[in-house]
Amino acid sequence: MTTPAEHGYAMPAEWQPHERTWMAWPTEGYTLGDDPDEAYQAWSQVANTIARYEPVTMVVDPAETATASARRWLDPAVTVVARPLDDAWMRDIGPTFLTRPASGAKQAGLAAADWIFNGWGAQSWASWDKDAEIAETVAELAGARRFASPMVNEGGGIHVDGAGTVLVTETVQLDPGRNPGWTRERVEAQLRGFLGAWKVIWLPRGLTRDYGEFGTRGHVDIVAAFVKPGVVVVHTQPDPAHPDHEVGKENAAILRAATDAQGRRLEVVELPAPTVLEEDGEPVDYSYVNHYLANGLALMCGFDDPRDEQAAEIFAKLLPDRKIEFVDARPIFARGGGIHCITQQQPRV
Repeated sequence: MTTPAEHGYAMPAEWQPHERTWMAWPTEGYTLGDDPDEAYQAWSQVANTIARYEPVTMVVDPAETATASARRWLDPAVTVVARPLDDAWMRDIGPTFLTRPASGAKQAGLAAADWIFNGWGAQSWASWDKDAEIAETVAELAGARRFASPMVNEGGGIHVDGAGTVLVTETVQLDPGRNPGWTRERVEAQLRGFLGAWKVIWLPRGLTRDYGEFGTRGHVDIVAAFVKPGVVVVHTQPDPAHPDHEVGKENAAILRAATDAQGRRLEVVELPAPTVLEEDGEPVDYSYVNHYLANGLALMCGFDDPRDEQAAEIFAKLLPDRKIEFVDARPIFARGGGIHCITQQQPRV
């Protein structure tokens, strides 16, 4: 089996130009929740905001209730395609898109890494028969050449700089529920072959709430993310009373000591967590790291919190050419993720 990298493909950085954004519409179960309108409002606000900056395609389950709600909540500018779905986390169930520049006899092209999806480590509450097929479906709709990986992985478990570096956490790719018996070396070989990333920066774990019943067991895209070459934002928790206080300190220290694939020492920018510490007796994992970069836009998670403005100021300095917009992400976080978790970029070739 050949890998995308052997054919010249690699995953671009999220800030590079997009052809479109892919999303999936809440259909049933935990993501839809006890208040479906709350879920519809949150997902549609994300889609409708992005649609002002680039095309958006929403995959919607063919069930009548799903198609009717999508028509009611989504801007007509959002393209809707009907395909069977279990859940609505396109970052995780969808493909990871790759591009290849024109070189010699090779034409520029679009490809897709199709990871194995097994419900975030075969969690007892998850169902994934339909979602396991979505990456192949979306790749076909996008006209991308599909490469199937033997590794269980999700898009929220990786973050790249588009120049050979990828961030991961030990508790995702090395999760016994995902890849039992795999070593770092085997995981790194897959990341090199399917993302074109030859430098892997391992963080020990994700945020505390992410290890609860409906968590992902440590996705990196809520912990740390590249925002431009050599620059990474990292979630920090200023309050020592929160269990993520030490998690953030450790991750920031590891990143400050790291170099990227180009040999540069990383510039680490801390993003302090919102001031709220818990919800329903559990520590929250509210994070500004879980943003999404569309064409000309930095779409940020809002929490109606005093630190929303501070996060916006940090991003405005880091990304002066992008409009900074917020969507209230609390309904999304209540369902297990954030804005980045429900979006997936298709880069422009």
